[in-house]
Amino acid sequence: MIRSKKIMGAFLIVLLALVLTACSTTRSSSDSGGAASSDKKDKDINIAVNQDFTTLDPHNVSDTLSISATHAIYEGLVGFDKDMKIQPVLATDYKISDDGLTYTFHLRKNVKFQDGSSFNAEAVKANFDRIQSSKDALIASHYLQYLKSVKIVDDHTIQLILNQPFSAMLNKLTMVEMISPKALKDQGDKIGMHPVGTGPFEFVKWNQGESLILKKNPNYWDKGYPKVDQITYKSVPENGSRVDMLKTGEADFIYPLPEQSVQALKTQNDITVDQTTSNIVRYVTLNTNKKPFNDKKVRQAMNYALDKNAYIKVVKSGFGSELDSTMAPSTQFYSKQKVYNYDLSKAKELMKEAGYAKGFTAEIWGDTDSATMKGMQFIQQQMARINIKLKIKAMEQGTLSDAINTPKSPDDAKVQMWYVSWSPSSGDADGATRGLFSSAAFPPNGSNTAYYKNGEVDKLIDKANQTTDVEKQKSMYATIQKDIYNDAPWLFLGVDTNLSAHVNKLKGVYVLPDGSIQVKEAELQ
Repeated sequence: MIRSKKIMGAFLIVLLALVLTACSTTRSSSDSGGAASSDKKDKDINIAVNQDFTTLDPHNVSDTLSISATHAIYEGLVGFDKDMKIQPVLATDYKISDDGLTYTFHLRKNVKFQDGSSFNAEAVKANFDRIQSSKDALIASHYLQYLKSVKIVDDHTIQLILNQPFSAMLNKLTMVEMISPKALKDQGDKIGMHPVGTGPFEFVKWNQGESLILKKNPNYWDKGYPKVDQITYKSVPENGSRVDMLKTGEADFIYPLPEQSVQALKTQNDITVDQTTSNIVRYVTLNTNKKPFNDKKVRQAMNYALDKNAYIKVVKSGFGSELDSTMAPSTQFYSKQKVYNYDLSKAKELMKEAGYAKGFTAEIWGDTDSATMKGMQFIQQQMARINIKLKIKAMEQGTLSDAINTPKSPDDAKVQMWYVSWSPSSGDADGATRGLFSSAAFPPNGSNTAYYKNGEVDKLIDKANQTTDVEKQKSMYATIQKDIYNDAPWLFLGVDTNLSAHVNKLKGVYVLPDGSIQVKEAELQ
């Protein structure tokens, strides 16, 4: 999801008690790379990822990797299939009233949370009540901004009543997953460290910075799943280490697969490389609330100074395409824009007009992932051509997230530039727009980390949300994309190709367009 702001990803049986104890106590820092774990069993799988998780609270998750984990533990009333088409999950079916204000869901029966408590209409209402009562403190509250009330019809029927039509409501509900009310009562704000859902996998242990261990939910409602006993996600920021783990068998699945390793792995007879369409966009936010980034000419100059083709070739090894709008072509209501073609003379001219012919010094932030470092170094070199001297500041994911998302006002924000990615995990144009560009979405209320404000864009975002006329929505989103692209609150870089790899014996693990990893169907053959 929502990075992605939009960088943002998507990016999870029964064991004997003795084995569970061993798995939860013998893991060490070597789990992040090196020799294979001695306690891995025949139906256990290891997934190597490029960073650590930030939270396991599904109502307060924004990074795609953590979304991957919450999808393994929790479920919503609706969700996505492999093609990101909406389908019922904890609901068996649903109906939307003609005026677009009432959503009626018939709930699946005989479903238990992983703590043994019952899933029913009361549990659904408890989850919506928690989100709404957070007063915007939880990220999911922004998905429910038009929710007026929740009505229990009977034990297995519930109605959501809106105060105005919201065209993206069903998409947003894919991101509202159900937590056990009993666990919420017991754990409170600590639920992110003690997750309890209805999903195929249960929480075992989170060794922050190292690994996340999940086990099979033996009472899962969808009989026949899951087909593996345990999943261990290993946090491995270094690209080469993830690849080595796949080669040695320590990892069964790795994501992201470094672009430069694709060809070599394709020659491995026991490994499969998957290359799929992505809606992940790569960009750099420019804090438009701070000088010199408050000058549109400076922002446009920086875009003209950026060779996007070279970025795709050098940083992405040719896997991807230039970002020619505010969203990826695979996203709803995408509209292609006239790109900022590489033009160093034009960039220097704009810098001179803005009064920065001699350039300036700034700081670019990013996480410690190898690919991120490579991207920031490329941008550092490109910007030097117009006398912009960039200092790279890499931070661990949790530290970076706090620095980006917790400032109480735009003036409190320290970020100048942020190298990041974003994917709309809710799959809709609103998910790729409102949280990234609405002035109501400044941190901590959203992911508009460029602190971009355009009154006309704000109005169009609201209007697009309130109409169910597809053609009107398409027209409004086209205008929104045109205005934002011209205002250049980002350095527009590229659109990813999703690259992952797995051992041939592993089936059923795949990456959705948003970069989230899906594990329900995991199977070792």
